[in-house]
Amino acid sequence: MSAANTAGYGSSVLGYPRIGPRRELKRALEAYWHGTGTKAELVSVAQELQEQTWSELAATGLTQVPGNTFSYYDHVLDNALLFGAVPERFAQLESELDPLDFYFTIARGRPDFPPLELVRFFGTNYYYRQPELSENSTFELRSGALLDEFERAKAMGIELRPVVLGPVSLLLLSKIAPGSTQEGFETLGLLDKLLPEYEKLFAQLAKAGATCVQLDEPCFTEDRTPEELAALGRAYQDLAHAPLRPRILVTGPYGHLGEALPILAATPIEALGLDLVNGRITAEELAKIPGIRRKRIYAGIVDGRNVWRVDRFNTLTYLNQIKDVTPDLVVSTSCSLLHVPYDVLMEYDMHGDVADRLAFAKQKVGEVVSLAKALTEGPSERWRKKPTSVHFKQKHDVRARVNAITPADRVRAPYEERRLAQQARLNLPPVPATTLGSFPQTNEIRQARYELGEGRLGWDEYYKRLQDEIAKTIALQEDIGLDVFVHGEHERNDMVQYFAELLEGYAFTHNGWVQAYGSRCTRPPVLYGDIRRPKAMTVEWIAYAQSLTDKPVKGMLTGPVTMLARSFVRQDQPLHETADQLALAIRDEIADLEAAGIAIIQVDEPAIRELLPLRETGRKEYLDWAVDAFRLATGGAKPQTQIHTHLTYSGQRSVVDAIERLDADVTAIVATRSIGWVLDAIKEKALTHGVGPGVYESRSARIPDIDELDALLTEAAESVDLDRLWANPDGGLKTRHYWQLEPSLRNLVAAARRLRRRAAQG
Repeated sequence: MSAANTAGYGSSVLGYPRIGPRRELKRALEAYWHGTGTKAELVSVAQELQEQTWSELAATGLTQVPGNTFSYYDHVLDNALLFGAVPERFAQLESELDPLDFYFTIARGRPDFPPLELVRFFGTNYYYRQPELSENSTFELRSGALLDEFERAKAMGIELRPVVLGPVSLLLLSKIAPGSTQEGFETLGLLDKLLPEYEKLFAQLAKAGATCVQLDEPCFTEDRTPEELAALGRAYQDLAHAPLRPRILVTGPYGHLGEALPILAATPIEALGLDLVNGRITAEELAKIPGIRRKRIYAGIVDGRNVWRVDRFNTLTYLNQIKDVTPDLVVSTSCSLLHVPYDVLMEYDMHGDVADRLAFAKQKVGEVVSLAKALTEGPSERWRKKPTSVHFKQKHDVRARVNAITPADRVRAPYEERRLAQQARLNLPPVPATTLGSFPQTNEIRQARYELGEGRLGWDEYYKRLQDEIAKTIALQEDIGLDVFVHGEHERNDMVQYFAELLEGYAFTHNGWVQAYGSRCTRPPVLYGDIRRPKAMTVEWIAYAQSLTDKPVKGMLTGPVTMLARSFVRQDQPLHETADQLALAIRDEIADLEAAGIAIIQVDEPAIRELLPLRETGRKEYLDWAVDAFRLATGGAKPQTQIHTHLTYSGQRSVVDAIERLDADVTAIVATRSIGWVLDAIKEKALTHGVGPGVYESRSARIPDIDELDALLTEAAESVDLDRLWANPDGGLKTRHYWQLEPSLRNLVAAARRLRRRAAQG
């Protein structure tokens, strides 16, 4: 062992969940937003969660505890505001509002101020609010909350390692503000303005007694231009020469740092954090990087994004190889533990075979500490034995069916043939107006679902309440004047969890909540075995809704790739094999819906873009199997059945091509804030099937007016036939209130009808 490690190898994590083990922050936030809780109560809950996290992490034996990982809503937005990057369009509100209310207005918006755009964070199931910057943006350090946290922890006898988003990633994660007029402006051009504020923060932390600061640079686990890589090197050369600072740890979570790794190793920073789960690098490859031996390496060997226990034997073997190259080693996580639930021991009735294989955040901290101890002292007898893995029983009929798949199973009749058959059956007007599935989940329905789960409400009564809610939803859509209806998804808690609970091969949690954004949390199911559909999953609800109206009601299903992306997925077989198992289950559901007379079936695949590998390598292979899985799910549909899908936005040409290859009859796209690329793709004939550009933002409280919606639909209509153009929101409406939903949808219908009238008048 080197002199640097005479006291043993270190242990740390790059971040920790913040919503609360029982969603305490969620409840406090929503109480405050709805006026039933006070600011003092919210702040009290927040501080209690912070201090509880510090105490628990310190008690585990971690040698370093991360700080500044808490957020009331989103840490990317927090970091932008830490450096005074207030979006220009919100600046006028800052003097009018309490600081916390101002923060929530930026994050959540209000009718006259749309919120910052919500963007997925590096292929995870977390979304961040995207900062807006222009050529006029200025920076001014606002470190009061961060320093207050550091001092509170110090008073408890705990030294925190503050976690801050690195300056280059902060700029790259931001978008150009709508009001920017400077031709050729790029957010990275603000780096020289931003770096002095980081130096000020370093000086303040050093004076407060901080010995290390963590700067996350996740953008460099993606492909980057030579200019961006040069900016990274220059930034850390400058910051490393700050006159007063703590040690600098730069991390690259969510993948391999690639070309950025030797650039960072060549700077005078003291430490590097490597994701060795998603960006595994051999000891031999590491040894070839100049300067790497002089760095403290935070070996991110425990997976921060999935929930399976680490293979102790193989992991310890790998760490021993790494320490021979970089003897100053700290065992750590691949990324923040924000993306996994708190504690598997809170799951009181999960089957032992599954539970014994799981590690949530608390268990992962234990794994980090245990690995560091074994690396320091050598493995105990228990460690020397390679653990016996649990093998779940395979479903031979499922595997036989997957093996029998042929290319013909993934092909439907030609689109033009289908289009004629569907129009003859549906007789829809030009620019049909519809929604994308979910309607608001009322408190009454949530309470009924909870009481059913607790055994306090019988199935018959629960069933009747859901039927009543579906009937109200159909009646409302009749009144609004939509052309294609949905049943509202009132029976569903979450689009993935609902289906997972009806499929064999999944396990579920009671308290396995993970933050998606703000107060929004999900409980990703655990996909551990072969997938089988025991019986129909949606037919009863959709058929009942269809019986209430002559308008077509869409069947609503979740696609195979999204079922993968939003679950914690087994690691013992390739993802494409699991995707095909899921696709066959969905294919069977489509057949049952057709048999029940359902003419339109929507298979949501928002995660096709989300799972795209961060680097170009591997993207073609991924898109090929993702498209194949969708086509397997829908390939058995009859020509007269109209297949819809719903995707998140992406201007990348490879993804646009994949959208076209899905061969869905109609594709609705989340694109409200970035709708330009959809309109461009339509103009370029890159999207030749039916398309719904998503003309109002479903996650915003703002009610769009008719003229705004009309303008977007009119622009799309310049390049696509009206009988291929659809009018729809950009997502489901579960999180909206009816007072927001009704006027928005009425304006949508009015805009679509206005466009039809103009077309009819020539």
